[in-house]
Amino acid sequence: MAEATREEEIQARRSDFGLRLSTSMSKFGPLCVGIDPHRKVLSEWGYQVDAEGAEMFSMRMLQAAHGRATAVKFQTPMFERYGSKGYAALERALYAARQMGIITIVDCLRGGLSTTISAIADAYFKPGAPLKADAITLLPYYGARSLNNLTEEALSYGRGVFVASLTSNTEGTSLQSAIRQSGSYKGKTVAYGIAGTAQKFNQDIDGMGSVGLIIGATIGQWITTGGIDLSQFTGPILSPGYGWQGAEAQDLKTVFAGTRGNVLVTVSRSIATQGPQIDKLAQATESIALDVRQALSEATKETASKNSAGDGRKRDITARKIQTNVHAPSSASSHSTNGGSGRDGK
Repeated sequence: MAEATREEEIQARRSDFGLRLSTSMSKFGPLCVGIDPHRKVLSEWGYQVDAEGAEMFSMRMLQAAHGRATAVKFQTPMFERYGSKGYAALERALYAARQMGIITIVDCLRGGLSTTISAIADAYFKPGAPLKADAITLLPYYGARSLNNLTEEALSYGRGVFVASLTSNTEGTSLQSAIRQSGSYKGKTVAYGIAGTAQKFNQDIDGMGSVGLIIGATIGQWITTGGIDLSQFTGPILSPGYGWQGAEAQDLKTVFAGTRGNVLVTVSRSIATQGPQIDKLAQATESIALDVRQALSEATKETASKNSAGDGRKRDITARKIQTNVHAPSSASSHSTNGGSGRDGK
C-alpha cells in the first residue's frame, strides 16, 4: 500500500508541470510572453542600459502578461551581460512572476556532462533555488540522452524542460537535418531522435507531459522533411519565431497542423516595441494572443476535418464490404468474411 502511494506521488510530480501548463493554456491561450531586455528596446523605453533597466523592463512586461498570457520566458543572456547585478535582477523578476502566479520558463539552453547536472538543478529546480523556474530550455548536442539525468531531476521537483529540436534559426538546419549513422534512431534525422528521446518521458502520463520540444515557427515545410510527426508528441511545444523573426499565422498553421492544443508560441519584441506604457503593452499582448489562438485553432480544425473525412471514407468502404458479403453466396460470404477479418487485423 505504501509502495503504491509512493509510486502515485512520483507520477504526480512527473506530470505536475504539464498539468499546470495545460490548465493555464486552457484559461489564457497559447501565448508565452518573451522577456528579452534588448539594449535597443531599453533605450527606446528611456531606461538605462544596465541591470536596473533590465529589471524595470521585466516588471512592466510581467504586468502586461499577467492575466493575458499563459507563461513568460526570460532570455538569460540579456541579464548575464550585466554580471552579478544582472543575475540579481533576473532572480527578483522570477520571484515577482511566482508571486503573480505566472508560469516561468528560463531560456538558458543548458546541457553538459553528468558532473554539471546537479549544479543546474541547484540553480533552477530545487527548493530555495536562486533562479527557481517552472521550466528551462536545454541544448541536446552533447547527445540527447546526456540530458536524461537533468530531465529526471526536473521532473522529480515537479518542473519541466524544453529541448531544442527544430530551431527558428536557418543555421541550425544542416545539423538538425543530418541523418544519424548509429544508435536506436539510425537512419532518422538528428531532430527526430531528439523528439523521440523527449517523448519517452511523456509516456504513461495522462494529458500533457512535462518534457517539451522547441520547434521554430519559421521552419515551414521542413517539419515534414525532418520526419517529426508532432501529432504523436504529447509534451508541450515551445515555438519561437512568430512576429519579429518573420513567422505569420499561416506558418503556425503549416508547422503545427496535427497538434492537439500543446503549442505555446513565444513572442517578445512585437509586444515590447509597444511600450513602455502598460496599457499599450497590455493591448498588444491581448491582440497577439488572439491572433495566435485563432491560427492554432484553425490548424487543429483542419486536421480534425481531414480525420473526419478519412473516417467517413473508411465507413463507406466498410459499408460496401458488408453489403457485398450480405448478397454473396454463403460459401463466398464465409470466405470473404474470413479475408476481411484478416485484413482488419493487420
